[in-house]
Amino acid sequence: MRINVYISSTGYCSRREADRLIQAGKVTIDHLPAMVGMEVEETNVVRINGEIIGSRPKTIYLAFNKPIGIISTTDQTIKNNIIDYIKYPERIFPIGRLDKDTSGLILLTNDGMIVNEILRSENNHDKEYIVEVDKPYDEAFIKAMETGVEIYNPVQHEKTLTKPSIIHKINDKSFRLIITQGLNLQIRRMCQALGYRVISLKRIRIMNIELDELKTGVWRYLSNVEVDNLLKRIHNR
Repeated sequence: MRINVYISSTGYCSRREADRLIQAGKVTIDHLPAMVGMEVEETNVVRINGEIIGSRPKTIYLAFNKPIGIISTTDQTIKNNIIDYIKYPERIFPIGRLDKDTSGLILLTNDGMIVNEILRSENNHDKEYIVEVDKPYDEAFIKAMETGVEIYNPVQHEKTLTKPSIIHKINDKSFRLIITQGLNLQIRRMCQALGYRVISLKRIRIMNIELDELKTGVWRYLSNVEVDNLLKRIHNR
């Protein structure tokens, strides 16, 4: 596998950070300087700053029902960060994020190889939410949410049309929404663009992983079947 993938798979750092370390001359393969894009075998010895990096650890996959107020960051200098809240004994990181005011399902892992595959919107991995807005919505709202809503993208400083979504009515103010993107505050911004304010937002499913009866603030390991199906969906898109 590529050297940055190998380093990431050990949990040492992300692929991008691995590339930076390689470019800075801090990585060697069998005592020879590594180059970005080089291939590495299991028999090779990889060092960073002269220290052998550990073998790839056993992969960990957790499902966590995030409470409102917990921040999806690994930065432990930030109050109410998800890592300190969970207190898992090994290094893990969230796959994507839920904003502070959103609750529900978030996955955490030490498997850096799958993170980008899940997060890239072009892979069309579906996520399902329960949404409550501040007033009754109409058919025009439903149609707009299903076909795409034009929202402002602060990163590119331009408007973006969201991808089509699936909406299922619960009552006149609540609905289930399935999206395949992960734009910042996407659902809140979609509703706002249509003249509605989100009162509550909860994610209940990521691909084949469902929140089910997992209590707020509690995590569980993914089952072998869940992991197998998750990996199949990622690699057979």
